[in-house]
Amino acid sequence: MAAKGTAERRLRGPNDPERRARIAKAAIRVVAERGIDGLTHRAVAAVAGVPLGSTTYHFATLDDLLEVALHEAAENNVRELREWEGSLAPDADFATELATLVMGYIHELYPHTVVEYDLYVAALHRPRLRPASAAWDDALIELFRSRTDAVTGRLLAGLFCGLLMQAALAEPQPEHAEIEALFRRAIAGPGA
Repeated sequence: MAAKGTAERRLRGPNDPERRARIAKAAIRVVAERGIDGLTHRAVAAVAGVPLGSTTYHFATLDDLLEVALHEAAENNVRELREWEGSLAPDADFATELATLVMGYIHELYPHTVVEYDLYVAALHRPRLRPASAAWDDALIELFRSRTDAVTGRLLAGLFCGLLMQAALAEPQPEHAEIEALFRRAIAGPGA
């Protein structure tokens, strides 16, 4: 009988090795569409196109889903930022480029920016998510430090995140020149 069960399992085909990743991406989509409060196993299963049991098998709690969504969003964002930084000329005006980046995030990529901040801020109320948010911060600091120095990199990471949040909420949104002036001041250092 055991041999028959093994043969039957083989006939069903291989496990879906991408299922966990699809569920993680679906969690981000659910947060984008419904916010953190709309994140449920059922909603994620529907978006991922998997049975409800698959979401609870891979991610037992909603915090598990939030954690994987936060990690996925952070990895995607950091990868995109590294690609952006790598595409800059060595002598690029970093303040101008940073301002252009912020403007892109608050205009063309606005929905993407909102999801990332929803996930990032979720760590305020869920201590388990704090290491993922801190790792995201560290990656930004490292990225900006590579174009400046350690202190300025940290300052730029905080300024970048704060400006994105403020600009996304502002009515009217700030102009490119205003954002650029803030980055230029931060890069120039004290007394500038």
